[in-house]
Amino acid sequence: MSPSRQLWWLRNDLRCADNPALNAALARGPVLACFVISPAQWQAHDDAACKVDFWLRSLRELSRELAALNIPLKLIHCPLWADVPQALSAFCAEHNIAAVHSNAEYAVNERQRDQACAQALAKQGISWHAEHGNVLAAPGSVLTNSDTVFKVYSQFRKRLLAQWSLSGSPCPSPYPKAQAALTMSADAIPPTVNGFATPTAELQALWPAGTDAALARLRAFADSALLDYKTQRDLPALPGTSQLSPYLAAGVVSLRQCLYSAQMANDGQLADGNDGAVQWINELLWREFYLHILAGYPRVSRHRAFRPETELVAWRHAPEDLAAWQQGRTGIPIVDAAMRQLLATGWMHNRLRMVSAMFLTKNLLIDWRAGERWFMQHLIDGDLAANNGGWQWSASTGTDAAPYFRVFNPVSQSQRNDPDGHFIRHWLPELSSLDARSIHQPSSGLFGVDHYPAPIVDLSSSRQRAIAAFKNLPKAQEIA
Repeated sequence: MSPSRQLWWLRNDLRCADNPALNAALARGPVLACFVISPAQWQAHDDAACKVDFWLRSLRELSRELAALNIPLKLIHCPLWADVPQALSAFCAEHNIAAVHSNAEYAVNERQRDQACAQALAKQGISWHAEHGNVLAAPGSVLTNSDTVFKVYSQFRKRLLAQWSLSGSPCPSPYPKAQAALTMSADAIPPTVNGFATPTAELQALWPAGTDAALARLRAFADSALLDYKTQRDLPALPGTSQLSPYLAAGVVSLRQCLYSAQMANDGQLADGNDGAVQWINELLWREFYLHILAGYPRVSRHRAFRPETELVAWRHAPEDLAAWQQGRTGIPIVDAAMRQLLATGWMHNRLRMVSAMFLTKNLLIDWRAGERWFMQHLIDGDLAANNGGWQWSASTGTDAAPYFRVFNPVSQSQRNDPDGHFIRHWLPELSSLDARSIHQPSSGLFGVDHYPAPIVDLSSSRQRAIAAFKNLPKAQEIA
């Protein structure tokens, strides 16, 4: 029989570079890699078809990269995660696995799956090793003075940077060396899986898969846009953002790699220096913050509001309004352009995510969970922690939430961030003939041009309705 082997179970860490679980496995013996294909579970989690396609394309690139390291990539097929412990145990027995290595995931279902797997493997004498490979600091290592998880981003950021000032900020680990060849071939990565349609070639071309594509995008951003990030990040018509979020969500590139790249472009600094670099570092730390929230407050994995008192908001049941928002037919040009960008590309500019989310939750007073789900069903960068955190911020139900009386005016946001209407014209060609003033809020006489709808809601009165819905909610301690 061949000597015992190590298994690297890859999940949302589809990379060889800077991968603690892979490095730990290689340090202990010959390594196999596996990925679990779970279509029914992905559907239950509302994963987008374009996201699943991006995973498969990234796996294909990763398999070639692993081949150069003499690590075969195998597939385990389990419709649901409830099936994984038995299937993983059988796989380990078949391939003489002594230990399983993974990078931890922090949502409730993922943690329960991993606990069940560790227990099943322990019965076979197989050890379980989990690394914190997709965060900058292990959840639970950045705590308040009372040893609780931070609820406020600014305080979290301050504590994290203070800890790094003593220990040094995290750096990417060295690229692994090839191991001795194994007498085993990799499995073929399927082009599709049941239940998920293949996206358009145009959408796929926007998001080339694999580490080389991710690092090329990171280098291009650091070289050409990072230093201007603060001034251009809110302008959707400009390429002012990194567009690395799909690669971060799938773990094709790590937060450490991004942080290190920004730090090097900023003369080694994290909190001072170039405003653009500091602002992007802050955005990376927001992503980190939401991962710590996901780990520390399980209720956000269970479709619950972070602020319990906001569970009492009287959300409207308005399926027609929801459908108009989903399809970009609200009559509010910047919202409709953003929603059509999402449908066509699997991605939406971050400023417009806030604008469209606040329009749904405040002006339409529709439950944030309906919007969160729609985004997950269409985003190529769908990530529970980031998506939930952003939606609850916009809905004033979450951590660091916008005060309930702060309601973005989408017209003002449009005028400020797309002043010439270039972004709106691209996604709403039916309004392309309007001048730079009218395009943000067409007058009533212009509605119906090429069937563009009139607004489905009055922005002023709906704002007051939202404020009233939140104003008299009980305090958190009153319902605790």
